[in-house]
Amino acid sequence: MIYQVALDGVEHRVEIMQREGNLLITIDGKEIRPDVQNPEPDILSVVLNGKSYEIKRQITPAGTRIVIGDAVFDVEVSDPRSFRQRKRRGASEEGPQRIISPMPGKVVRVLAAEGAEVEVGQGVIVIEAMKMQNELKSPKKGKVQKIVAQQGAAVNAGDVLAIVE
Repeated sequence: MIYQVALDGVEHRVEIMQREGNLLITIDGKEIRPDVQNPEPDILSVVLNGKSYEIKRQITPAGTRIVIGDAVFDVEVSDPRSFRQRKRRGASEEGPQRIISPMPGKVVRVLAAEGAEVEVGQGVIVIEAMKMQNELKSPKKGKVQKIVAQQGAAVNAGDVLAIVE
């Protein structure tokens, strides 16, 4: 799973995966291999590089906080593949909006041509990753300004596939 994490206002790209029974986390391209246990809800016990940490999550009216020892961090986690979050962001932003690949894959279909009028949530491009097809939808009502990735193209996570204005 890939997440966008804002920690005290600083954006980070976090990818979490299981590999050979172990947790592998990549933060902004740097790989870490922590030992993580979840002894209680909202508490993680983490061992990383021989050091032990207790991480607590606090839900407040202002948002989510992470507490590690004496350090307190405001945090916001979003899944770039979440349609609901893309819809919320797109509805409040003006100007051209990019449709970004949430994962590496291959463009298998272009559903809306350049210049086509699209509605919020209308499919624009379909990518295939790990034998599953994912329809990427328009973040706003508008016109497809540009299709960047053509059918058959290999794409990486974070690549711009189309622009809707």
